[in-house]
Amino acid sequence: MHELIIKINNAIQKRQKADLISSIEAAIEAGLDPNEIINDGLTAAMDIVGSEFSEGTIFVPEMLVSAMLMKEGLKLIKPLIASGDEEKKGKILIGTVKGDLHDIGKNIVVMMLEGAGFEVVDLGVDLSVEQLVAKVAEQKPQILGLSALLTTTMPEMKRTIIGLTEHGIREQVKVMIGGAPLSQSFADSIGADGYAKDASEAVKLARKLVAA
Repeated sequence: MHELIIKINNAIQKRQKADLISSIEAAIEAGLDPNEIINDGLTAAMDIVGSEFSEGTIFVPEMLVSAMLMKEGLKLIKPLIASGDEEKKGKILIGTVKGDLHDIGKNIVVMMLEGAGFEVVDLGVDLSVEQLVAKVAEQKPQILGLSALLTTTMPEMKRTIIGLTEHGIREQVKVMIGGAPLSQSFADSIGADGYAKDASEAVKLARKLVAA
């Protein structure tokens, strides 16, 4: 692996903005493949950061800083990638269900998924079944991600899956769910395709669902 890619990777992990920017600029000047910078530099680093977060060795503030630096890096690199040349991983719609206004966890997941190369559309919070179904029908994503932090809003996830079924588009999209009160058993009980306990797991699950 090129030394500049290693420097980019390390800068994300250590949350060093100046080193990240200078290393990316140097990598661009050296003519390194933009996809290599993204995949082996930024995305690989965020995979490590995500694992550290899952293991409890870093916490939300550190995760957010690394994720924000990753986005800064992407802004520098994306203009160099011609339309159609970027390695697409899949399209994901993500939002918080009706009655729930919490979005910190969702926002971290969005940044992690973007860093992993997915096209992510953040639909926001407090989304009704009708809104979610309409967006899936309109945008035709591979995955719909649903988030909830309140136990009182968890039933909205099942209603959304029922809504997708009633509109004949359930088979066209994978549904993954996440949020503090949720579990794999809950995901199974409502017919979701998967559950992720944190942002790192969400990336792994999304990769699995897209490949299925």
